[in-house]
Amino acid sequence: PATGFILSAGRKGGHKGRARQYTSPEEIDAQLQAEKQKAKEEEELEEAGEGAIGDPKKEKKSLDSDESEEEDSDYQQKHKGVEGLIDIENPNRVVHASKKVTQLDLDGPKELSRREREEIEKQQAKERYMKMHLAGKTEQAKADLARLAIIRKQREEAARKKEEERKAKDEAATTGKRLQSLSLNK
Repeated sequence: PATGFILSAGRKGGHKGRARQYTSPEEIDAQLQAEKQKAKEEEELEEAGEGAIGDPKKEKKSLDSDESEEEDSDYQQKHKGVEGLIDIENPNRVVHASKKVTQLDLDGPKELSRREREEIEKQQAKERYMKMHLAGKTEQAKADLARLAIIRKQREEAARKKEEERKAKDEAATTGKRLQSLSLNK
C-alpha cells in the first residue's frame, strides 16, 4: 500500500456503468438512413424481378403512401427456424386476418360470446319459470297453493269460533241484563 493506488472491489465504483456507451444522435440518424436505403433497394429488386407481370396489390401499395409498413409485414411473415423451408399445414392453426374499418360489417348479425349467450338463456329460463309459477304449474307453486288453502281453512275456522264466542257472550250479556231488569222490577 505504499504505491498510492487503491484498487477497490467495494462500493466506490462498482461494476455497473463501466462499459456504458451512449449512441450519438448523428449515429442514430445514419443507421436509420442506412435501413431506409436498404429497404428501398430490396423493393426495387423485387419489382425488377417481377418484370412485366405486375402484382396489383404491390402496385396499389406503391400508389397509396398512407399505408404503414406493418401491412407489408402481413404479406411477408418472418419464419422461425426451419419453418420457411418446410411447408406444414396444421389444420388446428387459425390465421387471424386483420380487417380494415371499411371492411367491417356493422349491419350484419352480431355473434354473441359464450357468456353473453349463457346470460340470455338464463334470463329466458327464469322468465319461463315465473310464467309457469304464476300459472300454478310448477311443483313449488302447487305446494304454495296447498299451503295457502290450509291457512285459509284455519283462518275461517278461527273466525267462526270467534263469532260463536261473541254470540255466546252477547247472549249471556242479554240474559244477564234481563235477569237484572227482572230483579229490579220486583
